[in-house]
Amino acid sequence: MGLLPLPKKAMEHLPVEVIGNILSRLGAARDVVIASSTCRKWRVAWRNHLHTLAFNSNDWPLYHELTRSRLEIIVTQTIFQTNGLQCLSIVMDDVDEFSAAPVIAWLMYTRETLRELHYNVRTTPNINILEICGRQRLEVLALAHNTITGVEPSYQKFPCLKSLSLSYVSVSALDLSIFLTACPKVEVLILISLDIVMSDPHASMELSTNSLKDIYVEAISLDKIILEADSLEKLQLKDCTLEVFELVSKGKLRLLKIDDVSVIHLDIGESAENLEIVDVSNFTIMWSKFHHMIAKSSKLRKLRLWAVVFDDDDEVVDIETISACFPQLIHLSLSYELREAAIQYGLQGSFQLENVVVLELGWTVISDLFSQWVVGLLERCPNLRKLVIHGVVSETKTHEECNTLAKFTSFIVRLMRKYLKIDVQFEYD
Repeated sequence: MGLLPLPKKAMEHLPVEVIGNILSRLGAARDVVIASSTCRKWRVAWRNHLHTLAFNSNDWPLYHELTRSRLEIIVTQTIFQTNGLQCLSIVMDDVDEFSAAPVIAWLMYTRETLRELHYNVRTTPNINILEICGRQRLEVLALAHNTITGVEPSYQKFPCLKSLSLSYVSVSALDLSIFLTACPKVEVLILISLDIVMSDPHASMELSTNSLKDIYVEAISLDKIILEADSLEKLQLKDCTLEVFELVSKGKLRLLKIDDVSVIHLDIGESAENLEIVDVSNFTIMWSKFHHMIAKSSKLRKLRLWAVVFDDDDEVVDIETISACFPQLIHLSLSYELREAAIQYGLQGSFQLENVVVLELGWTVISDLFSQWVVGLLERCPNLRKLVIHGVVSETKTHEECNTLAKFTSFIVRLMRKYLKIDVQFEYD
């Protein structure tokens, strides 16, 4: 049966609500304005049923060529032709600073209906977003290149806010803590490259929330962070320099991800029991201490230790201990500098990784030890389905390096004849 032809002038019969949804999916303001000029009905939908509008300086090169006053007029006219906006995004990177007055007008005009605000606008003088948007129905707030000062929790409350993102924001540790308490329903918190002002250089930043489930912290340097979050399920730290990070929680943590973090003391307390994913990369660890921290994670399903460096040169990752502590493990990823001890002690015993179906192994400098390591782990993963080998191949290779790589390739070919049911993949950088 063939497809039925569309009725003639079918677009004319679309309800204005549907047209409003179509325009909202376009997102970019310029595209929405062009599309809404199709006919009178589309202009009505634009005015009364558009719920999403985005101004992004990367969407249209002309944004960078317009004068500040002209750009302010265009944005003002566009926003003021709408009624009932629910999602507004104003991201003006690499654009001259705006005057505060028109920006305040945009926010005042839309704040009663807004559910989501993405705001990256530099203004002269700086404006207080919390004062303008507080006590409204915002559910998502993303601020960038802004300053937060003098938070007043009794007035600047965000009773409906579920997601808060702060990037390149200047804020004191006290104001950030107070701001968080003013968001009783916040579940997602993203903190990136904050300029955190401390009353005392050696004081700790203490954050407390009962509702938070997911926190992502990137490019922050502090002496001490204490996070009290009873409902936290995901903790991600990236590119941070910390002396102490302490998590006080009630054991709901499911994901722990650490990437390129320098921390002297990391403590997740009693939060490890329900961990399902531990992903650690570009990190210096003391294996015995780190293992003790996650040893109670009997529900762990994925463990990734990638490009890790051991604090003690004599330390090795004891695979038998991993097998005993994490019986539900299905995905294991390992990459670190191999020494004789890693083969001699790390693979001793007759243990089996019964449930591991995906194994990823990596090298930075290939050697014969890596081949032995691959064999030893394959023998202990009886139900393995997929093996991924990650390697670094330099552009300038010595004859010895070429010979070692050739030997390893031949070795893998021979080995896979023994393990025909395993899907083998190679990923080289």
